[in-house]
Amino acid sequence: MKSCLECGEKIVGREDKKFCSDGCRNSYNNKMNKDHTNLMRNINNRLRKNYRILAELNPEGKTKTTRNKLLSKGFDFEFLTSIYKTKTGNTYYFVYDYGYMELENEQYILVKKEN
Repeated sequence: MKSCLECGEKIVGREDKKFCSDGCRNSYNNKMNKDHTNLMRNINNRLRKNYRILAELNPEGKTKTTRNKLLSKGFDFEFLTSIYKTKTGNTYYFVYDYGYMELENEQYILVKKEN
């Protein structure tokens, strides 16, 4: 007779079951993923915040802004999802489909990828 990996209770049901209930399965998996989950949650929260800032400052799909404006809203330049280099040597940094490229004098161009 198999016992639950979380609480040790006897398991009734399918032969391949590992937990006696959904609650025990969730509790076990939450414990196993706790450290990774916190790290990922923090990174995802920063990406979401950057995304919201870029979307708010760029409602039309292409515009200009300043570094200070991005920083004042809490933008974190260390968190992005991809980098795109153009054939002409320009580098765009993206948070999902919203991107930015540094111009001169702490100016930035904001763009949105077409889906």
